[in-house]
Amino acid sequence: MPDPVINVLGLTKTYGEIKAASNLHFSLNKGELFCIVGPDGAGKTTTIRMLCGIAKPDSGSVQIMGYDLGKDIAAIKKHIGYLSQRFTLYGDLTVDENIEFIAEIHQVKNYGDRREELLDFTRLKPFRRRLAERLSGGMKQKLALACTLIHTPHILFLDEPTTGVDPVSRRDFWKILFRLLQAGITILMTTPYLDEAERGSRVALMHQGSFLIIDRPQAVKSLMKGTIIEVISRDARKAARVLKNMTPPPEVQVFGDRLHIVVQDKEKDFPAVYRRLAEEGIGIEHWREVPPSLENVFIALTRDSSLTNVHA
Repeated sequence: MPDPVINVLGLTKTYGEIKAASNLHFSLNKGELFCIVGPDGAGKTTTIRMLCGIAKPDSGSVQIMGYDLGKDIAAIKKHIGYLSQRFTLYGDLTVDENIEFIAEIHQVKNYGDRREELLDFTRLKPFRRRLAERLSGGMKQKLALACTLIHTPHILFLDEPTTGVDPVSRRDFWKILFRLLQAGITILMTTPYLDEAERGSRVALMHQGSFLIIDRPQAVKSLMKGTIIEVISRDARKAARVLKNMTPPPEVQVFGDRLHIVVQDKEKDFPAVYRRLAEEGIGIEHWREVPPSLENVFIALTRDSSLTNVHA
């Protein structure tokens, strides 16, 4: 097994009575895409800011590229790139000027060829003389990524890079990320989107400052017990209330006009569910069996701690 490029032991950070990160343990290997996923307030941004040396942990240790984060932050910064949630470049500078400015901060010499390469890579070359403030949201994120890559980092920390980005730009951004992975760059990213997290080599589901589980997406989804029946009904919320009063109650997850009903024995349990809804006059427009998603597992894990099985 190769030595991990990131190794985190017991990382903890509190703000008053709030535990933003609680005793986190994990490691990353070179070329891995590691996704930390969870809702707002889960602790994702705090975690990534600690790993970049921006926020100081209360306890725990972090080693990046063999350097100790507490002692060798200057050496570590040469190897990492950080893309924050918010666009932090200069709106009154052009695309070219923003890249130039960040290159000089990182003391990158003769960056001309590297800039041309990044402009091609991000497809920003036609917009190189446009002011950053006049770029679309997706182009701003690509410019921020180009600036993050100007000093050729080995590890990228991306904090919710596609939040608020239109679907086409989001797809383009992911194409860029996969090309970076093919080049051997290690990526740790946070995201509120569980469908994005499924693209990672491993995913960490985060809730209230703790990791519920760390594993490959398919292994995480395999934790879901039983069969998931998707039911479409105009009275989805009423249906959920009715089913929760059954004995024993099936697990019910509500997604708009859809219910995901988790049953242990499809042939026995679902007919009972169907009859109970019919008795209450609740119509079912359509139903089908669906495979488990990370969202299903995340909801189940926050309800049933016995499912949690962390693999760092």
